[in-house]
Amino acid sequence: MDTGNVLASLGVEGATAAAHALSLPAEAYGNDAQLEVMWAMKAYNHAEVYFNLISSVEPKFLKLTKSDEQIYTKFREAFPDLSIGVLDPDLLKSADAKEKWRPFCNQFEGVVDDFNYGTLLRLDCQKDYTEENTIFATRIQFYAIEIARNREGYNDIVHNANSKTKQHKKDEC
Repeated sequence: MDTGNVLASLGVEGATAAAHALSLPAEAYGNDAQLEVMWAMKAYNHAEVYFNLISSVEPKFLKLTKSDEQIYTKFREAFPDLSIGVLDPDLLKSADAKEKWRPFCNQFEGVVDDFNYGTLLRLDCQKDYTEENTIFATRIQFYAIEIARNREGYNDIVHNANSKTKQHKKDEC
């Protein structure tokens, strides 16, 4: 998705309207195609920034929210055996999974900004965001899983691979 072209086509007034529209709750809208594109762009930009972050900074030192400790503790209490290296989408999206995730997510209302906003989440933490490796999740699911991946060392491979690439480029100069 070329967000630059889409944003340019919106113009200043359109971009301002888009920013306002994205700040409203989802219940305020039906199925508006332009709004869906704007939400997808916002989710894509968030994913791109996050992937660049874990590629550049050692993941175990990252703090994604002011509530990381609480999110991680509650996540591992609720989902002690959830395998986070390669996620099974059914463990996030099935009817049974939604019933288990709902109380976990809702406890962060008022604690984590935008806790229920849609966010892109990588299924396999060793890979980049691609169509095949990405699902749509709530922001708090993203935080819970990515904080755990960072603390438990699952995202180290992304950081290490990028560090080696940077070092290789320096050596070539």
